[in-house]
This record gives sequence, C-alpha cells and structure tokens, in this order.
Amino acid sequence: MLSPAFLSKLRSLLPPHCVLNEREDLLPFESDGLAAYRNIPDVVVLPESEAQVAAILQLCHASKVAVVARGAGTGLAAGALPVDGAVLLVLAKLNRIKAIDPLARTAVVEPGVRNLAISEAVAEHGLYYAPDPSSQIACSIGGNVAENSGGVHCLKYGLTVHNILALRAWTIDGQLLEIGNESLDAPGYDFLALMTGSEGMLAVITEVTVKLLPRPQRAQVVLAAFDDVAKAGAAVGNIIAAGVIPAGLEMMDRLAIQAAEAFVHAGYPLDCEALLLCEVDGVNEEVSADIYTVRQVLEASGAIEVRTAESEEQRLRFWAGRKAAFPAVGRLSPDYYCMDGTIPRAQLPHVLKRISEMSTECGLAVANVFHAGDGNLHPLILFDANQPGELAKAENFGGRILELCVEVGGTITGEHGVGLEKIKQMCTQFATPELTRFHDVKAAFDPDTLLNPGKAVPELHRCAEWGAMHVHGGQLPHPELPRF
Repeated sequence: MLSPAFLSKLRSLLPPHCVLNEREDLLPFESDGLAAYRNIPDVVVLPESEAQVAAILQLCHASKVAVVARGAGTGLAAGALPVDGAVLLVLAKLNRIKAIDPLARTAVVEPGVRNLAISEAVAEHGLYYAPDPSSQIACSIGGNVAENSGGVHCLKYGLTVHNILALRAWTIDGQLLEIGNESLDAPGYDFLALMTGSEGMLAVITEVTVKLLPRPQRAQVVLAAFDDVAKAGAAVGNIIAAGVIPAGLEMMDRLAIQAAEAFVHAGYPLDCEALLLCEVDGVNEEVSADIYTVRQVLEASGAIEVRTAESEEQRLRFWAGRKAAFPAVGRLSPDYYCMDGTIPRAQLPHVLKRISEMSTECGLAVANVFHAGDGNLHPLILFDANQPGELAKAENFGGRILELCVEVGGTITGEHGVGLEKIKQMCTQFATPELTRFHDVKAAFDPDTLLNPGKAVPELHRCAEWGAMHVHGGQLPHPELPRF
C-alpha cells in the first residue's frame, strides 16, 4: 500500500485528472490483454509530458516505490499487470507524432502513438511503417518497442528492432538516455537492440524514431487450402526454398478458418484442414514472377485449392480474416489462452502434429493461427474459466507447447514477450549462467529492481524450485497470479 505522504507528493507533480486512485477509475487498468490475470493497481498516473515522466521516476526512485509502465494494454503476457505497492505509469497521453521526414523516410513519435496511426499519417507521402501486429489498430509504438512486436509482414520486413533508429528513454532515477541515431549504425554497444524487447525492465521510453518504407508498387496475395495441416506446414518451407521471400506468409487451421469466416466473411473455403495466405510485393514484374512460382509450389505441395486475389478489395478481405482471427475465435469458446512460441520452419509439421496430440490428451481444443513464414506459432487454447480447473489445465497445456518449441530448437516467445505468463519457461530456455547475466544487465540499469519487478527474468531460486519439482515428477506450478 502506498503511503498518503507519497501520494500527496505524486499529486503535486501532475494535474488532478492525471492521478487516479478511486476503485472505479483503477478497474480498467487491472490487466493487459491477458485478462485471466488481474490485479487492481494502487494508483495510476497519466503524464502529459516527458518532463512529468522524469519527475515521476525521480520521486519513485527516491521513495523506493516500484513502477510498471503501460501503453495501450494490448499485451498478451501479463507484462503490464499492476504490482502491489507500485505506481502504474500509463503513457497513453504521450501520443503526438512530433516530426515526419519524407526524404529521410523517418518519423519521430511519442510512445502512445498507435501503430496504425503512423502509416495513416505518412500515407500522403507514399510511405508506411512496416511492423503490423494484429492489434495495430489499438497497440502503441512504446509497447511495440518493449515487446519487439512483429506482425504478418515481419518475414520480409523484420520486427520492431529492425524498423527503429533511435529512442529517448528515462532510467528509474530520472536520467535521460539518448540511444541510437538516424544513421545506419552507431558506435559502442548496441543499446538500441538491448532496449527493444526489454519489457519495461530497463527504462521508460518517451520517444521513438522509426524507419518508413515506400509503399510497394504492387502487392498480391495467394490463398491456398490443404486437406492436411502437415502438408500446409511443409509448403511453408517449400516456398522459401524456391527463392521467394513473401511479404507475409500466414497459416490458419480448420477451427480458426471457420471462426474467421463466420466473423469477417473473407471468402475462405470451409472444407479444408488448413489455409495459407502468401503475399508478395514489389514492382509489377517481380510480383508476377513470384506469384507464378508460389502457385506452382503450392500445387506441388498438395494444395487442394489455390486462389489469387483478383482485386485490392479481395486482397484486403483475405487479410481482414487473418487479422480478425483472435477475436473471431472468441465466438467458439467462453475463453481462450493465446500462446506465442517460435520454431524452425522445418519443424512445423512435427510441432503441429504434437500440438494436436496434446490437445487430445488434455481434452482442450486448439485453434492454430500463426506467422508461418518465420515459425511464430499462436495456438489458441479454448477453455471455460467458469469450469473449475480449466484455466490451470490450459496453462499447463500452454507450458507444454512452449517447452516443445524449445525442444525442437525454437524459443518461448516470438513477439508477445515473457511478462509473467512465460516466466517459468525461461528456466527451460536458459541455464543459470545466462539468467545470471540477464540479472546483471537489469542491475546495471535498475539496481533496486524498481522497474516492472518480477517480470520477464525469473529469480534463480524459483528455477531451482520448479526444476526440483520437475525432477521428482510433480507438476510444475504456474507463478501465483491474481485471477478471475
């Protein structure tokens, strides 16, 4: 519980409407997009300027009060879950696009700017911002940097880390860090990459300089239906092996297809087990050649139907179904648990088969939606939180999927981050020496562990506890989190 004296000092730094501590005002901030885990914050602050952010951090550092930074709240790993006795620092009001340079193809934005708003703002210059998470209509660029977000076009154009040039960020003691610059490289250690994906544990970002790309002359998408999920998985590798690097290469299984089609009416075939969307872009001649190659590869890989979008409207409709897949699956079950792991593309058929087997073993259905081109899986485990034990069963199933990803040479996250959701699986992914170095990096920026404490990197003793239970055949516990 925060003291009245501290709250009084906090209020002195901000206008009255920027400090919330009444229960009805705090409830909207009790969770991020992973709503299974909830905790009402003690206080929420919504600074309106960078100077206010610095002052809040300085006060919290002096008072040894923890800070959890939050953007739009669309994260899916409980990374922005409030912590007891902490300040929830919401950056949504820092939402200005400060500068656009069409010649340099850059934009300078505050962390609360929505991902899609960047592309909308620069469209008149024939430019756009490439990373496009499914939540791009709502998610903010600060959160994208914190989680190193990707999206359906990350196969060709990269993740957030590949599309930003510079950051302004503030340490917990209120010191400004200016990281990176507008050149292709900067001297010294690559702190830009270190900060990207650091999940709010090292500093609070207040400005991002992003790269912009010229809109391609033409983009076209091919839809392919398969009667077997493994064949669709194999086709992904076959396309890359043919020398084509698609702008987007996405896969959905039967459950996800049916849900998306009922929700969006994208024109998907319903009599198939899996669907691939493969988009290529570039100049006209390049796109025509790549579309021809892709169609040949898909047919040779066993596709039972191959369609090329015949208009821009149809292309956007195909993508609308994929981008709406997450909310659409909500029509199939009272609740679902969205996983995020990444595997080598060659392992797709094997991993999909194992997920299907585990689904039968656990008695929970799974809808598979993922960025097939870069092996980023998003299995959606369907469950009913109103049924006792089903959430725990879904968590256990999800943990097994993540451990399978590590087993085949992959990783426990592709873009959602670790947060609290996957912290146990960090002990599977990394050994003690690596985790120790992570803690050393954290201590260099935040020696008192006040920024987003308890997230992303597990304490070594917890790994030892979980490991001991595993050795003795017990079920590994999920971290104790507030729930429904």
